[in-house]
Amino acid sequence: MGYYTDLASISLDNYQSKLESADLLPSRMILKDRLTERFGYFKSIGIGNVLDLQKLLKKKEKLVELSRVECLSEDYLVILLREINSIQPKPNKISEFIGISPETVSKLEKIGIKDTVKLFDHVLTPESRKKLAAETTVSEAEILELAQLTDLSRIKWVGVTFARMLVDVGIDTAEKASKADYVELHQKIMEINKEKNFYKGQIGLHDMKLFVEAANEVSFDIDYNY
Repeated sequence: MGYYTDLASISLDNYQSKLESADLLPSRMILKDRLTERFGYFKSIGIGNVLDLQKLLKKKEKLVELSRVECLSEDYLVILLREINSIQPKPNKISEFIGISPETVSKLEKIGIKDTVKLFDHVLTPESRKKLAAETTVSEAEILELAQLTDLSRIKWVGVTFARMLVDVGIDTAEKASKADYVELHQKIMEINKEKNFYKGQIGLHDMKLFVEAANEVSFDIDYNY
């Protein structure tokens, strides 16, 4: 499927169903209000998939125009766009991952790899990782670690720090994250955070539940078999 989920492949009907059953953040619960009516309107003006909807909402003049529709509002449209954008999270910078040496960062940057999107295609298979290691003189072990951090970075809300925490507790692939018991994972994350002080605040149990659900929305493209 690639680094990102293809928004054009998600029909408006499927996205409506997803929002209907989704366990959303409190700040985004407005997305469930008048769902059938609102999505019915989008369909009536020719919107067939999530990519079309994203493109429409990104146009400021269209957003203002849509906010005048009786069943819509500017607040709703802004939050809807944020939710859609979260399907394709911003890539993480290689230089910001904890535990990756400046030397490795420099070697990757010399061949144009500065973030997880750029790295993704180079780490999809054991063969491609071996080739990258040879080209950059970065060890195969560190290339594998970067592949894991890249895989996890594709999941909604996973920044460089959380990706490192996940790898450190043994959840080192998106597929493992999708199958994790969120209660057990929460306990492990709390323990490692207490030990290494990654975050000052607390990570909520509900946040961990949402993370595991989000992990099920990405494809498992990286081949870890040797």
